[in-house]
Amino acid sequence: MTNTRAPKAKLAHSIAATASHARTTQKKPARKPVSGKTVGALQPGHKAPKKRATDPTDPQRVRTILTRLAEHYPNAVCALHHTNAWELMIATVLSAQCTDVRVNLVTPALFRRFPSPQKMAKAPQEEVEELVRATGFFRNKAKNIIGAAQRLIAEFHGEVPQTMEQLLTIPGVARKTANVVLGSWYKIAVGVVVDTHVMRISQRLELTKATTPEKIEQELMRILPQESWIDFSHRIIHFGRVTCIARKPRCADCFLEDVCNSNDKTWNTD
Repeated sequence: MTNTRAPKAKLAHSIAATASHARTTQKKPARKPVSGKTVGALQPGHKAPKKRATDPTDPQRVRTILTRLAEHYPNAVCALHHTNAWELMIATVLSAQCTDVRVNLVTPALFRRFPSPQKMAKAPQEEVEELVRATGFFRNKAKNIIGAAQRLIAEFHGEVPQTMEQLLTIPGVARKTANVVLGSWYKIAVGVVVDTHVMRISQRLELTKATTPEKIEQELMRILPQESWIDFSHRIIHFGRVTCIARKPRCADCFLEDVCNSNDKTWNTD
């Protein structure tokens, strides 16, 4: 008897193979852009991501930052009003947890009443407390500035000393206050003033990864030329008040925007 199944099986296998080849060689339709936008293209108002520097503390980048700060704030000075080292030291002690503007409103009356360490050393604490109340923590501040005056008279002949080691022995004086007095009055650069503006902006510009004033100061001293230590703080403080504002930085107007890699930039100029 003749086998009719073999030819039929071969024919079925041939048809299946042809269909499989057609499916594998068929081209997929081109992917269409969504809503008429080119896939992967930058949309209006968005900037291309910048390539981060290998090292944010690269000397050339640091020089660029220092140069631009100097160009925009060539005459930046300490914002606390003072006429001598004594007044500057006391004003800086009062500025802890308080704005310079408020301190400048308080110190004229304070210095009229107690214009020298000799006068302040004998001041009733209650009276001093009332004069400095608006700066906050007024009891502790009053105690410290009276103690500072007494220390100056007992140990330094009533004069504000000119070394970090001696300044740090005075009640209420820590490194920030000592650096302010040494840099702004005596023009001695032994450290970098680190206030809230310097801390925040140094971190934002990736000049430091530290989180405490002491460690931030040490890292800034390592990467900044010593001749820039005094002016750097003054200029960064002005920059932080005018442009790199804590709550809403004015990145669209910032002269350091192109060297800043911060991921929370704001472009609204209102």
